[in-house]
Formats: sequence, C-alpha cells, structure tokens
Amino acid sequence: MSVDTMGSEDLRNAMVDRLAADHTAKGLVLRPEVEAALRTVPRELYAPGVPAEEAYENTAIVTKRRGDESISSVSAPFLIAEMIGQAADALDGLEGRHVLEIGSGGYNASLLAELVGASGSVTTVDIDPEVTDRASACLAAAGYESVKVVCSDAEYPIEPGRRYDLIIVTVGAWDVPPAWRDQLTDDGVLVVPLRTFGMTRSWTLRPSGNGLVSESHRLCGFVPMQGDGAHEIRYVDIAEGVHLRLDEDEKVDAAAVEGILSRPVVEAWAGVSLPPRTVLADLDLWLATRLREGFVVLSAQQEAVDSGIVAPAWRFGTPANLSEGDGGITLTYRSALRWTDRMFDLGARAHGPDAEATVARMAGHMRAWVDAGSPAPTLHVLPADTPDGDLPDGAVLDKRRSRMSVTFTPQENHEKGVQ
Repeated sequence: MSVDTMGSEDLRNAMVDRLAADHTAKGLVLRPEVEAALRTVPRELYAPGVPAEEAYENTAIVTKRRGDESISSVSAPFLIAEMIGQAADALDGLEGRHVLEIGSGGYNASLLAELVGASGSVTTVDIDPEVTDRASACLAAAGYESVKVVCSDAEYPIEPGRRYDLIIVTVGAWDVPPAWRDQLTDDGVLVVPLRTFGMTRSWTLRPSGNGLVSESHRLCGFVPMQGDGAHEIRYVDIAEGVHLRLDEDEKVDAAAVEGILSRPVVEAWAGVSLPPRTVLADLDLWLATRLREGFVVLSAQQEAVDSGIVAPAWRFGTPANLSEGDGGITLTYRSALRWTDRMFDLGARAHGPDAEATVARMAGHMRAWVDAGSPAPTLHVLPADTPDGDLPDGAVLDKRRSRMSVTFTPQENHEKGVQ
C-alpha cells in the first residue's frame, strides 16, 4: 500500500511503528499504554489543512509564526512520546492522575486524556488566545471535550490552591518559576524542556525539600516560552552561516570574534573508543560545567558544514569555549566524531593563538568524562534566595526565579573505552 492510498488509521499505525523502533534504537521502551494512546488519537485533526501523510510524519507542525520565528506548533511525535513516557515512568502510570499541560496545541492534551482516563483530569494552558481557541476547536473535533483549556500566563498559578500530580511543559523554558513547584502534589512530577548553558533537555523533576531534583532527562527542542517567563537567546555571527548562541550571562565582543574561523585549525582527539548508544548529550553538559568561564554554544547552517568552514559534533548546538590570552581570543568546540569499526572517538577543534592548549584541554575533559563512567547529570532547582552554602556542590546557574546546580556522580565503568 502506497502512502497515497493509506488511510489515516494506517498512517497513524505506521507512525507509531516508527516511534517504537526509534525508542528501541535509543535503548528506551515505549510503554504499552502510551503506544495505545498514540494509536488512538487522530493527529490529523490537530493539523487542519495539512495533508494526512504530513500530519503523521515524525516532525513538528508549525501552527503559528511571528515573522520567521515559530511560536506555536504540534510537537514532533517522538518528543511527545518520550516526554509522556518520562512522566509515566516517574509516576508509575498516569491513570487517575490530574495533569496540567503548559503550552497548548491539543494533540498532547488528548494523549494525556487517554492516559489519565475518566478518573483523572487534564488542564491545558497557553498565553495566546489564538492558540487556546484553536486547541479548543481541535479537541472538540476529536471528541476530547473533557480537557479544560485556559488562556493565561503559566508563570503564575492557574487555579490558586489547586495542585497537580503532573505538570508537563511543551514549550522551551529558561527558568522554573515558583508557581510550578507550588502547584505540584507532594509526590508529583514536573516534566519540562529546560535550557541550561544554552542547551535544552527535557528534565523530569520531583519535589525535594523546598526545591526540585531531576530523575531523568532527554535531549529535545521546543518553541520558546512567551509571557513573563520568556528569555531572549542572543546570537553572534562568526562566519557565514555560523553562530555563537548566548543564553546565560555570557559577554562576547562580536568584533573580536569576527573572522576567527579563518585562522588555522588545530585538532585533538580524546583517544577513546565508544559505542553508538553513548549519550553524548550528557557529555555536552559535562563540558559546560568544566568549561564554564567562556562557555558558549556553536550552531551552523548545513551549507557551512558542507563547505568545511566548521565541523561541529552537532550543527544545531555544539559545546564551545572562548578563551582570551595575550595573542587574542581562541575558539574551541567539540568536533565531528571519528568512526572506526562502529566505534567512535571524541575530538575538538580550535582556531586562535592558544589553539594547541585549548584543544588539549577540551580533549582532556572528554577523556575524563569517559574515565568517570560517562556519568549523567543531575539537576537541582532551588529558590532564587537560596544561600551558596545550601546549594549542592556543582556548577551553579542563577536564573531570575531560581538557582540551579548541575552535578555529576562518577559511575563504575569496567569498559571505559579508552584506547
């Protein structure tokens, strides 16, 4: 059967088959109830005007733009499946749970409605009335009138006094406002795509004392938060199609880094041999915490990669560092992998007067991560007024509404992969 002759149910089942295979390839498990919900909810009804075969592709469907910026979308199915899976794993299932979704499109809310069942509830909130009107219409068309749709700024409590077992955020957040922690039940869970050091991860966070601590995380990306929780990402162009992304308090002199990639390149390798399933998103946060001073994120257009101007590990966001010496600024970044017999080594590239030293330093940090057992990060989120002495011993990020600490616990690793 060709795509042109497949009905929506066949397309939906084919999409879920691909999602299950994607989970397996990542070493994840697609929970049976999540799979059943994905096979039930008609995604095409949340993308009116989009051909059914496009509605069931594994990509986001942009539903509203502001100029060139996407500000609302139906999230990519694999992201939704992974985030809902994170929530269901943390809560041992979602049946009977009361859920607040922040960021409305309708599709994710309907999947949650399937999972919580008649004894649970789903409230979805968005700051944009066009988005909530659209979500309401789509939910009604799909038969999910039980989902409550609210137009409000989720930086603040939605229904004062009410608490939820799960708060799941489907827009990119830079901070965690107190309202999210306060609206959770004592054993509740917050799942949020949070930007730390300019890199986004979907964190599962659980209440701990007066803060939150992570239980799991996934690499992800979402349209940015609007309203009082918005935080602008700044960019500095360093070559045609190559940018430095600044998302915390970085200070970069654009004139000083202009043309830096035209300087000779120096490479270094960590000297490791790692299997394909190694979670390099964890390494990227390790590098951010070790190279905190001068840490930035490098991104590049495909044309810049193809032309050889840069060779980043991931063109959408690669850890990089700016260091200044007597001879000027040196840029160092994690480079594309070097494969040998289905195993890979980690590399770094640098441009600038101190390139030899800076690539050796980055390669050393990468090797140290492998030596430590390739540990995953733990994120602690605490109130903004938390004293330094009460913070966990880690790399601290001061946000507007909170203080965050990223820590790593070395793991036993009997096969470290060091060559």
